[in-house]
Amino acid sequence: MEIVILVLGGTAEGRAVAQALADRGMLAMLSLAGRTSQPLTAGPVRSGGFGGIEGLATYLRTEGVTSVVDATHPFAESMSHNAAQACAQVGVPLVRLTRPGWSEHPLANSWLWVEDHAQAAAAASELIGPVLLSVGRQHTLDYVPHLEDRHVVARVAERPSGMLPSRWVLLFSRGPFPLTGERELFSQHAISVLVTKDSGGELTEAKLRAADERNAHVVMIRRPGMPEGLTQVSNVEDALARVV
Repeated sequence: MEIVILVLGGTAEGRAVAQALADRGMLAMLSLAGRTSQPLTAGPVRSGGFGGIEGLATYLRTEGVTSVVDATHPFAESMSHNAAQACAQVGVPLVRLTRPGWSEHPLANSWLWVEDHAQAAAAASELIGPVLLSVGRQHTLDYVPHLEDRHVVARVAERPSGMLPSRWVLLFSRGPFPLTGERELFSQHAISVLVTKDSGGELTEAKLRAADERNAHVVMIRRPGMPEGLTQVSNVEDALARVV
């Protein structure tokens, strides 16, 4: 039977899995949500949604997919739940590749942990000083009602879909972010509050060190829960071992 692997990507880990499979001469399709206009890719790419659980299940059957690697962002909750249900429905093995979070970070106990963006916005509004908002383009606007009159630096890969307050600074940038650059950013804008998500990994970890060096408050959004019973791995090698 021919091995056909679907990699649900949008992360560095997803690209690494797709590239490793391509290097081995295996048939793999990297699927991206299509929200970024110039995404980083590896090998054959499919862009756009599947149409929910049934749409993904149909795709798995039609394309003869033999296994799926869910390497979407740790906060891509809907896609991960859809993948789990579609794979179970069709009987296709699923491996969830998630980079380790920051809950065990040496500084984790000094941060203010919250459950969602609403709590994060409310918490940030109670803290004094300029805010660095690092929550992604899709949720940047969620913070406007609470931080409209504050000096906010919103770092995004692409422009949000709505208007931002005149006092806000929109910073277009993609990781990785080296520590020297993060230090300069915190110093230039006198950042005293960092709002971010528990994305984990090393590529964007430097902002946490920079915040600590400036004694800035860190508001950290916890990861959403994942479907029960998933086979989960934390690195590319283990994911490949499961599907090859």
